[in-house]
Amino acid sequence: MLLSYRYNMTIAGKFIGCDACRAVSDSNIVGIIGPGLSREASIIAPFGEKIGIPIISYSATDPGLSNRNTYPNFYRTVSSDNVAALALVKLFIRFNWTSCTIIYQNDAFGSGGAKVISDAFNTSGLIVRQMVAFDITTLSIRGDLQSLLTNVATRIIVL
Repeated sequence: MLLSYRYNMTIAGKFIGCDACRAVSDSNIVGIIGPGLSREASIIAPFGEKIGIPIISYSATDPGLSNRNTYPNFYRTVSSDNVAALALVKLFIRFNWTSCTIIYQNDAFGSGGAKVISDAFNTSGLIVRQMVAFDITTLSIRGDLQSLLTNVATRIIVL
């Protein structure tokens, strides 16, 4: 209930509370499509579990949402960041690339994805030479992009 107030989550204009939970569970609602963001999905999924309906996200990629013990009723139509990271590892191995620079946006989506890719590369013996943040508030790279890219011993950039 507290989260419904904090995040302005309402059903039929009313904050989610005991009555709203009961109303949804007694209604003909069979599932919720969305939310699109992982941070929202991690909040909504426990609500869906509590009232017994699935939550299906079309774009939440946080690997933590794949934990069936924590989110047993959460499903997605897009792969988690882990799958994308493993695909990148396979691509690097296929072309005998050994290192890269990662440019990521400085929000939960970008930072989380960059961490998963970096972890997968480290596990596979690949090297992430540097991580460069794109600041989504100022819409700019933190630092001088030209010098960041020319002063590193890799020519592969993962954006």
